[in-house]
Amino acid sequence: MSHSAGQLFIVATPIGNLGDVSVRAKQILSSVDLVLCEDTRVTAKLMAALEIRPSLQSFHEHTDQLKRRQLIDDLVAGKTMALVTDAGTPAISDPGGALVADAIAAGVLVTPIPGASAVIAALSISGLPFDRFTFVGFPPHKKGRQTFFKDLSAIDHVIVLYESTHRIMKTLEALKDIGRPLVVCRELTKLHETTYRGSAEEVMKQLEATSSRGEFVIVIASK
Repeated sequence: MSHSAGQLFIVATPIGNLGDVSVRAKQILSSVDLVLCEDTRVTAKLMAALEIRPSLQSFHEHTDQLKRRQLIDDLVAGKTMALVTDAGTPAISDPGGALVADAIAAGVLVTPIPGASAVIAALSISGLPFDRFTFVGFPPHKKGRQTFFKDLSAIDHVIVLYESTHRIMKTLEALKDIGRPLVVCRELTKLHETTYRGSAEEVMKQLEATSSRGEFVIVIASK
């Protein structure tokens, strides 16, 4: 497969089930000069499963400005690259957005290769009306956390956020004050995928009866 010079592909990868990778994603990943990834070890496992061997290089929140500048220079010089995260669509709650902005500013063609997104997957099975929704990423761990949840209560339409194993109960506790129905998806597309529905209190009880381990997407109903 041939590409135009200086092209950056934003490639979505599976969030759990490897069967969700697209044929187009595999073609792109196998043909670019370089695959930029959050964790080379994680991406190497995916590449092995796809039976391809692209050149991998790490790109994450700690990548310094000098390295970013070199990547842009290489793109401008004609190299083709694919940007992936450990799971899902790059640039969503992910530092890849900075690279995309740099590439656009440098006149590099940026092309999306759509695929899995935990936000969209959770919304699609929520059963909630959401002609409009707001995605707010992960809640702050400490500074600004109280303000974060206060601001959520002012949003009158559907809200989507992420949460991790270690903070899911704490976040559900904070969502009690909002008093709106929730749909909480755990381990989407993975072996232990589970969806919980109800108030924050009801979901907490369901998690206590099953498991609070995994990655979570929380969908908050509109007012």
